Amino acid sequence: MGLKTLGPVSANFILTLYEKNKIIFTPKDVIEITGLRDKYLYRFIQQLIERELILRLKPGKYFVISQEIGKQSKFIGNWFVVAREIANSPKYYISYYSAMDIHNMLTQPLLKVYITTSKQLRKKIHSIVNVTFEFIYSKPEKIWGIEEVWVTNTEKVRVSDIERTIIDCLDKPKYSGGILEISKGIWIQKGSIDFEKLINYLENFDKFIVAKRLGFILQTYNLLDSKLINKFKKFINQKYYLLDPTLPSYPTYKNNWKLIVNISPDELIKATRA
Repeated sequence: MGLKTLGPVSANFILTLYEKNKIIFTPKDVIEITGLRDKYLYRFIQQLIERELILRLKPGKYFVISQEIGKQSKFIGNWFVVAREIANSPKYYISYYSAMDIHNMLTQPLLKVYITTSKQLRKKIHSIVNVTFEFIYSKPEKIWGIEEVWVTNTEKVRVSDIERTIIDCLDKPKYSGGILEISKGIWIQKGSIDFEKLINYLENFDKFIVAKRLGFILQTYNLLDSKLINKFKKFINQKYYLLDPTLPSYPTYKNNWKLIVNISPDELIKATRA
């Protein structure tokens, strides 16, 4: 639905919000722009909801749906703001595949948003205008390595920084498109990764499986110098782990990371050229 098909009051209201770069608004904003009050105010809001121009996020707070959603990936940032509002807690962050999207580690638009939160939610999956929001619980002490980034001209959200994003994705590949997708993202942003910080994060995260998967990927891409290789060696224990748990556990390829490698190094390299 285009703005040309709206009445003058509705069209002016939506255009005014766009001009103000305001994608979250309240009834007070409606009053200031339209002058509508009382039953006319809420009737107007309900009509905009029914015409799928706005969404009700929670009582007294609404979200403007971009007219370009589904056509241009640059508008996906608005959905991260919706995720923030649904989370309704300072202890949240955009995570996994969605964090990869924010850090420009993906080559295709995303219509699913992953949010990690320390708040226990009864409803963990929400669907809004063909976009799925999935909430993943984490203990409060596990929420670190977070930064605030602008996703619109006026709105910020909390997101795992690029190093924490890599750690999270390698911990739970099922939320990240699998090892091939994660590996491709690492390659795309290899120049932006702080490898010393990454090592520190591995120590703090304290999971051998994550370090081994990362070490294998970095070695395959020749991103490990001798100094980093020595730091990774301490993470190689005697237990074998599956490289990509989203795929069958066979075949396996020889490696020095004690991994059951069910994706060949050639496949990883080929993914960077796709």
